Amino acid sequence: MTKLFMHLAVLMLAFYASFVQAADIQIGPGDILKISVYDHPELTMETRVSEEGNITFPFLSEVKLAGLTTSAAEKRISKLLMDGDYLRKPQINITILRFESHLVSVLGQVLKQGRYPIEGKRSLTDMLAMAGGISPDGGDTAILIRSSANGKSSREVIDVLDMIQSGDLNKNTDLKAGDLIYVERAPKFYIYGEVQRPGVFRLERDMTVVQALSVGGGLTARGTERGVRIQRRDASGKLHVIKAKPSDMVKEDDVISIQESLF
Repeated sequence: MTKLFMHLAVLMLAFYASFVQAADIQIGPGDILKISVYDHPELTMETRVSEEGNITFPFLSEVKLAGLTTSAAEKRISKLLMDGDYLRKPQINITILRFESHLVSVLGQVLKQGRYPIEGKRSLTDMLAMAGGISPDGGDTAILIRSSANGKSSREVIDVLDMIQSGDLNKNTDLKAGDLIYVERAPKFYIYGEVQRPGVFRLERDMTVVQALSVGGGLTARGTERGVRIQRRDASGKLHVIKAKPSDMVKEDDVISIQESLF
């Protein structure tokens, strides 16, 4: 239920954010534009912004549009056409058909990995929703990696579940072109011995031994809670065997064994 709640909440947050208009986004190199002039269909064209940030337009040769919003770019082309006495008060409309200069990568445990455009103001949850949400095998946290102007990168771990449950969206960072979001696989634990369903299971937050036993289907007729042992490695990799109580906390990669009752 916790996983389903987080998945639905991410999608709902992105739905409300989707009303942000793309008109504020800046045109960049590689973007595909459709430019039309009212009452002049012969001037309608689709073009790619060059690496230098320019397009080629009838009458005007090269026009620099990179760094402008679509509304500012419309005004620039309109002014150039009027200044050159080519058209009187032309009405220009520019649509960005494909954003190649404003992409964010979403990788890891999401339903649809890929590169997604930032169409207007987009947050972390927006991008997770565009990627189909966190998959059932995904963890509760997302890693945001972004590069700075000096070429250095930063790494931030964002607790998505805590952010949604608390309603504190301060960590719901607004993204920028070139950002990378990575969702790690959820932590696991192992359980075997006298349980109904031995195997590997998702480790939920603050899970206790008795909850882990429940996930494993409970004890068999021969099993006993007094015979619970946990094999756990410490930071140095040394393996320890711990006699566990029902209220003990389970940690990532714990191996829980349930022994057979002697009576």
